[in-house]
Amino acid sequence: MKIKYNLIHQEKNTQARLGTIETNYGVVETPMFMPVGTRATVKGLTPEEVKECGSGVCLANTYHLWLRPGEDIVSYCGGLHKFMNYNGPILTDSGGFQVFSLAKNKNKDITEEGVHFKSHIDGQKLFLTPEKSIEIQNKLDSDIAMSFDECPPASANYEYLKNSVERTLRWAKRGKKVHNNPNQSLFGIVQGGAYEDLRKFSAIETVKMDFDGYSIGGVANDGESKEDMYKAIDYSVPYLPEDKVRYLMGVGEPVDILEGVERGVDIFDCVLPTRIARHGQAFTRVGKINLNNAKYKKDLDPVENGCDCYCCKNYTKAYIRHLLSVKEVLGGRLLSIHNIRFLIKLTEEIRLAIKEDRFLDYKKDFLDKYNKLR
Repeated sequence: MKIKYNLIHQEKNTQARLGTIETNYGVVETPMFMPVGTRATVKGLTPEEVKECGSGVCLANTYHLWLRPGEDIVSYCGGLHKFMNYNGPILTDSGGFQVFSLAKNKNKDITEEGVHFKSHIDGQKLFLTPEKSIEIQNKLDSDIAMSFDECPPASANYEYLKNSVERTLRWAKRGKKVHNNPNQSLFGIVQGGAYEDLRKFSAIETVKMDFDGYSIGGVANDGESKEDMYKAIDYSVPYLPEDKVRYLMGVGEPVDILEGVERGVDIFDCVLPTRIARHGQAFTRVGKINLNNAKYKKDLDPVENGCDCYCCKNYTKAYIRHLLSVKEVLGGRLLSIHNIRFLIKLTEEIRLAIKEDRFLDYKKDFLDKYNKLR
């Protein structure tokens, strides 16, 4: 089956909404944070550990799996679910974000047909088209596939973005035309930078193609301001249908999740929780902390008192700091578990606040505490 979104409750004070997504692996609730398993693994964790954090949908990266091991190998192994042993819904991105970061000369490398670039592994010349991206995702057999879109830099001017939006729309049509996995949903992506008219145009034209869900793209680029991110959401959401999922791509800061939910976004993803964990950082209710600091040498408290994750129920800051100081992999693993659980727990609490029509109070209370370390 393809996914189906159900709106359960619209929060009376904001655009925040409580919903469910019916999938082949059961029903998941929204708003939701989705852990990122770039190479068919959430870095350092087993699928069982990820599920124990409360995860619903998990992500995998089309570009990386295309290069290694290859979509045909994944298909031969029974598709992504069997290949990575994840018993839950999986979303694959289009590979566009990685490809466009590797396409150095935008004027020459990006053509109407697709994108020319060099592999980050061995420098091999590659060419990815909207059709090829969808073909790869069909073989990966994820539950949700993403349209291949252009990911313009945050510094792009209006004229460039206008042409980019129009090209992305043409690519979306081409991708949708060749999509042929009957159990896989396909999402369209809204682009347009921080320009209201471009976002409106992109959203309206993308919705006309009747995708299974819609994503707001171009909001996690280097150099983009928070203000521009929130504008992009504000300018896109009003034109997206109420009966389809709304996905804000590449966003995982707690503050940004709250802002996105308030504006009507349903699902989020980001590599942030595992990336900062590998560098010794952890989310807490009072802000991020760095366990590499010497002040945690004799700290016998968990990363966060009251946290229900495996890390906090079993280990102290002193032990985790020791692991980090001697470069033991377990330190980053434990903090990854904590950070993923922290963001999933945040969305669990957000869902309850929406249900009880007190989202703004919850947001204010969270941010008042979260900013204490700043």
